[in-house]
Amino acid sequence: MAERSVLITGCSSGIGYDAAHGLRDRGWRVFASCRQDADCARLRAEGFDSPRLDYADEASIHAALDEVLSATGGRLDALYNNGAFACPGAVEDLPTQALRELFEANLFGWHTLTRAVIPVMRKQGQGRIVNCSSVLGLVPLHWRGAYVASKFALEGLTDVLRLELRDTEIKVILIEPGPITSNIRANSVPHFEKWIDWRGSVRAAQYEASLVPRLYAPPAKDRFELHPSAVTSKLVAALEHPNPKPRYYVTFPTHLMGRLRRILPTVALDWLIDRQR
Repeated sequence: MAERSVLITGCSSGIGYDAAHGLRDRGWRVFASCRQDADCARLRAEGFDSPRLDYADEASIHAALDEVLSATGGRLDALYNNGAFACPGAVEDLPTQALRELFEANLFGWHTLTRAVIPVMRKQGQGRIVNCSSVLGLVPLHWRGAYVASKFALEGLTDVLRLELRDTEIKVILIEPGPITSNIRANSVPHFEKWIDWRGSVRAAQYEASLVPRLYAPPAKDRFELHPSAVTSKLVAALEHPNPKPRYYVTFPTHLMGRLRRILPTVALDWLIDRQR
């Protein structure tokens, strides 16, 4: 049996890094891509193929895929879209250009890579496309408007793609984690500082009382937070089960919110979420 191959994005840390190790341990040939050359070099030192892939740089997307296909003889069994970033702040304080840049990395780049991969999978007669969404692709949360918008959009695009590919052997799957140990909060600080004039906002007092302390506090484990291996276990099921589910929830908050959004009226769900700021 030919060695199974998977391209994973966002492998410098957290979910992508754990997925790369977890799948390699299961016999997959893992192409663990990163946005920064230094991170790619670190992963190559760990024995991975690690093409540089920046979702905001379309040329890097095609170059990375070409590198993968050259190494595998033109085959790719699975794609795991994972790399993303956040830009916290109130929606009314969020410049539109900041939203454009976030969507470029969190949605448009994913779309570009996925479209490039589909013809490869059509030709070989099968494949798996797994998109890492979030509990914030199911429900909103204060200060996360940009990230929530990108994940809601990803959910819709993925659902439609799954329907459209039902007449093929290409399976399209969503993984929806809640709080997972990662660097996403720390990595969001430069974007917050670049784009959000919180001191000049009408909500300055709310920022100072809530968001700013959370962003700059020493790392602390959130309630219900799980290790990235919890996501990897669902990824294994999505890639290896003969009949994968269309979506996999990870963490208690995702299971809870997925259920509550189906049974609660919007005003009640809003009240509940409002208490989580």
